Amino acid sequence: MTSQASLDTAISHPSELLVLVFQGGGALGSYQAGVFEAIAERDARPDWIAGISIGSINAALIAGNPPERRVEALRGFWHTISSLVTFDPPLPGVVARSVFNEGSATASALLGIPGFFRPRFPPTYMFPSNDPGDLSYYDTAPLRDTLLQFCDFDYLNDEGPRVSLGAVNVRTGNFCYFDSADTRLAPEHVIASGALPPGFPPVEIDGEWYWDGGIVSNTPLQYVLERDHVHDMVAFQIDLFSSRGELPETIEDVSQREKDIRYSSRTRLVTNYVKERQCERRAVHRLLQKLPDTLKDDADARFLSEHETDASVTVVHLINRAREHSRGSKDYEFSRHTIDERWSDGYQDAMRTLNHPAYINRKKPDIAIEVLDLGTGEDLSHGRSNGVGQRRSS
Repeated sequence: MTSQASLDTAISHPSELLVLVFQGGGALGSYQAGVFEAIAERDARPDWIAGISIGSINAALIAGNPPERRVEALRGFWHTISSLVTFDPPLPGVVARSVFNEGSATASALLGIPGFFRPRFPPTYMFPSNDPGDLSYYDTAPLRDTLLQFCDFDYLNDEGPRVSLGAVNVRTGNFCYFDSADTRLAPEHVIASGALPPGFPPVEIDGEWYWDGGIVSNTPLQYVLERDHVHDMVAFQIDLFSSRGELPETIEDVSQREKDIRYSSRTRLVTNYVKERQCERRAVHRLLQKLPDTLKDDADARFLSEHETDASVTVVHLINRAREHSRGSKDYEFSRHTIDERWSDGYQDAMRTLNHPAYINRKKPDIAIEVLDLGTGEDLSHGRSNGVGQRRSS
């Protein structure tokens, strides 16, 4: 018999699929690892993980390991790629920290990142190649070895949760997902999802070349809700860029704000769209229940029945919000101090959300989709720009 204590700490209700939705964002992805650690502490096991770019890497690391080793695999990966700059900022203060971060980002750009990417030598722009796989400033061959070290792809495909990785076809410009529901995933699918040009080269899969899915959309939520509108879900949408922010005050602020807007991929607009679609499906479901038996076999009724649903979705929105010392280089600033800092932010934000009364006491939404945008509140000790928790329904 299930105790009341276990019910109070459960991540999802028994009838719900637990889905993790990971945005792309380079070095910011350690925030998602911190969120997952908090979720894993509740012994929660995701049924489906959808990711783009660094979100695809985190998805593979989680799905490619048994539950008891998932956090360990994430830590191993993030420890490896943060091993270029391992010392702490030498001086306190926002200005000194910004200088430290910029220095770390510059080192990444010049030297590459261990276990992730390295500069091409000789550079492609000086010695052009006819191979599309060489069209980039960096070589991502080290990432393949790192993925094989921390991810068991046989386990991912045969025993792990469903995984969906977003990418874009370079030749057609079409957005696509590599989905373990119908494709046996390999390291190349993960690397393709994060192949952001011109830094990283396209990846060839079955005769086609693919780039980072974030070029088209950096938020996989729409794919998840379009592909499965039958099951009840609780979807943790873990974003690395915040669509909301302050008006830039300096030229350095402009780069960061532009990047936040571009890669947040209109998250709230997408969420509103899928809410409307889910409302329509539920309206069709109710309408079909009212039809007389003589009309239920009508061709139009049969067509509508393929698109109806009585399922409900709870979207738990967690957003990595910029610290005061953040700059436009934050997505390629891989110092150990910053990576650990973002991991801690994700863990704390997730714990606050999971312990929030609005989450603990949630019920199946009466109408389509409920979005729990609980935020983190004001946290002056971290110097973070945080929002106030909200609860939105549709």
